[in-house]
Amino acid sequence: MAAPNFNNRTLYHLDNLDVLRGMNSESVHLIATDPPFNKGRDFHATPDSLAAGARFQDRWKWDNDVHPDWVDKIQDDWPAVWSVIESSRESWGDDMAAFLCFMGVRLMEMRRVLREDGSIYLHCDPTASHYLKALMDAIFGGKNFLSEIIWQRTNAHSDTKQGRRQHGRIHDVLLYYKKGSNWIWNPIYTDYDKEYVENFYREIEEGTKRRYQRGDLTAAKPGGDTSYKWRVKRSIGGEWAADLSDEWKSPKQGWEYKGVPPYKGRYWGFSQDNMREFANEGRLVYSRNGMPRYKRYIDEMPGVTLQDMWADIKPTQGKERTGYPTQKPLRKRRLLHALSEQTRRLLPLRPRAHA
Repeated sequence: MAAPNFNNRTLYHLDNLDVLRGMNSESVHLIATDPPFNKGRDFHATPDSLAAGARFQDRWKWDNDVHPDWVDKIQDDWPAVWSVIESSRESWGDDMAAFLCFMGVRLMEMRRVLREDGSIYLHCDPTASHYLKALMDAIFGGKNFLSEIIWQRTNAHSDTKQGRRQHGRIHDVLLYYKKGSNWIWNPIYTDYDKEYVENFYREIEEGTKRRYQRGDLTAAKPGGDTSYKWRVKRSIGGEWAADLSDEWKSPKQGWEYKGVPPYKGRYWGFSQDNMREFANEGRLVYSRNGMPRYKRYIDEMPGVTLQDMWADIKPTQGKERTGYPTQKPLRKRRLLHALSEQTRRLLPLRPRAHA
């Protein structure tokens, strides 16, 4: 893999094909591309916005927008890509074929500059997502397709007019591909929803007010120091607590002592030393029969593994909004966190509980 021949944190305001062709092969960890969608529209920023003057045309004509060298390159070196373009011409027409030719030569360069452990997100919408999926399969390989992410917007797209006899268009698509077999992946988590927390983390610890659930401390298979009896004590009518002393040998009047074995057919999942550590940390809570349970706090759990349906990213608003017609929200930077080598150590992951 070659070293990058470009400076980090650099913005290039020009055709990305020219930039890509000047970059060293296998020098990029991650590509997140948000190209035109083939909407058949012209886009421009509002005159009074920070992005005033920004505009682009999202209309494609074969005779006007396709360079002969693109066609030669695709036909000579990428016959599978040319097959996708020709298929789109038959089913949709020249306009879609022109758009895919524009996309094809750029995606081929993106594949070239990606490292073997790199990956790519392509942002699109249902206008051409099915054709772009076939194009990506032809360039990156169908086996390197990882997921299709649905980004649910808060409101329907502005191109959905009232009175149309169809469903409101409220989502975009992100096609996610890897290049090689050992791609970079940093787990990302989202918050638990309120109903889940209230149903599964019902108990609240006195004093700290931390929510927790009771975790099992037993295991199905033995391993080391796992067949002991866990000694507990309580005052008559009181709550069970760990007996970490030898009081059970000389019981106090008015106290009850017992040794609690694992459930029948099971073993303790932790050694006595670990159990004592849990007790000293206040991590144990007891059932009526004296069986210890582990306090698993909600604030120590990482959250829900990021899924392929994103409904938690709101549109750009307030100070974040520049007025650029296709601006994306800052929260989409989770793409960088998941796949970028540079952000691997910056992830704000909470530690898991012990059990």
